[in-house]
Amino acid sequence: MTKPRPMTLDALASAFGGESMAHMRYLVFAEIAEREGYSNVARLFKAIAFAEKVHASNHYSRLRDLETDLKVVAGGTFGPGNTSKNLKLAIRGEEFEVNEMYPAYIEIAKLQGEKQAEISFKWALEAEKIHAELYRKAKEHVDRGEDMPIEGKVWICPVCGHTYVGTEPPEKCPVCGAPREKYVGF
Repeated sequence: MTKPRPMTLDALASAFGGESMAHMRYLVFAEIAEREGYSNVARLFKAIAFAEKVHASNHYSRLRDLETDLKVVAGGTFGPGNTSKNLKLAIRGEEFEVNEMYPAYIEIAKLQGEKQAEISFKWALEAEKIHAELYRKAKEHVDRGEDMPIEGKVWICPVCGHTYVGTEPPEKCPVCGAPREKYVGF
């Protein structure tokens, strides 16, 4: 592997920064949800925080041939509040990644022939679509004053961050092909 070209390097570094902040933000949101009595929403935040860590790790690993300091420009939602507000912030962040950030980063990587970066961005994009939908469902319940029902566990693929809710994860990850045994359950 060689050093990514400048535009791809910037995209990877920014994606790493954004996913790292999302990871920490969701852990903070989980603590708030737990205190407010939304244990399943807290579990959802913790699981998705793990998925965001997977995305950050994937982006970061694409930068392994570097030995430099970088300033990272990464977007993030700020202003934590109650669980309803935190879900609103989470939805906004996920929708930005789905509609703006990752489609643009994928095109940059394609344009520059950076296949590994393209894969990392595509994997994250597929998970972020699921995260946005799960957060929307959770917010509907919280806004009615109830915890989100979760049947089984929230399963995260530790290779790509694919997220699945159910009693067992899929036989193999539909995004990266990892076997069921690799999934981490929350």
